[in-house]
Amino acid sequence: MTVLAKTTKLGVTLSAALAISGAFAQAPVVDANGGSELEQRIVILERIVKSRTEMQHRLQTQLDNMQMEVDQLRGAVEVNTNELQKVLERQRELYLEIDKRVEALKQNGALQSSSLPSAGVEPTSVTPSVTSVVQAPQAGEDDAYEAAVNLILKSREYDKAIPAFQSFIQRFPNSSYAPNAHYWLGQLLFNKQQWSDASEQFNIVANRFSDSAKRPDALLKLGVIAERTGDTASARQLLQQVVNEYPDSSAKRLAESRLNNL
Repeated sequence: MTVLAKTTKLGVTLSAALAISGAFAQAPVVDANGGSELEQRIVILERIVKSRTEMQHRLQTQLDNMQMEVDQLRGAVEVNTNELQKVLERQRELYLEIDKRVEALKQNGALQSSSLPSAGVEPTSVTPSVTSVVQAPQAGEDDAYEAAVNLILKSREYDKAIPAFQSFIQRFPNSSYAPNAHYWLGQLLFNKQQWSDASEQFNIVANRFSDSAKRPDALLKLGVIAERTGDTASARQLLQQVVNEYPDSSAKRLAESRLNNL
């Protein structure tokens, strides 16, 4: 074999060796931990998702608590407003009754001479008789409603408030307080997650008392109940009804917020 042939053969051999060495050098390095880096990323993502979910639940709970507090404040305002209206109404009735009696006394000539009999009517008897006429009509109704509301607003005895409102509704089904009583009862049952019973009360407010100021809140609560029981279609319909029919209410803003999350 000549020197040239030997040199050529050696060159070919070296080239093959270098090619094989380069191939091994460029081969990918397999992670010795079996993909642990990917698993760590997945764990981190799961933690982020879990944290966001927990935060959403906390925010929803806070919103529910704030809504309950708003309802309680509205109830307190309603009670005070009703009491003020009653006082004003009683004063007007008292003045009207006094005017009637004064006119009657004038017609009988009672004011012309204190010595003449005035058909058995004494001036001092005017106030007691007027008081009895004014106070008699709805005393039991007012006391029963106020007692039930105070179980929520003052003593916060929610379990006792449920039978109190049930008793009030049974005794005074046509009361001016009836829509409020049904709403409060629905709210108490809502807080206990008794969805069916709560829906019954809110439906009464929405359907029987369409002029009530509680109707938008009742529709909102019906939408929330539908959402929580998995009836998304009904929830969307009820919440949209609140937005469409009560654009200036606080219930509308809450309904919009829930619609965005559906």
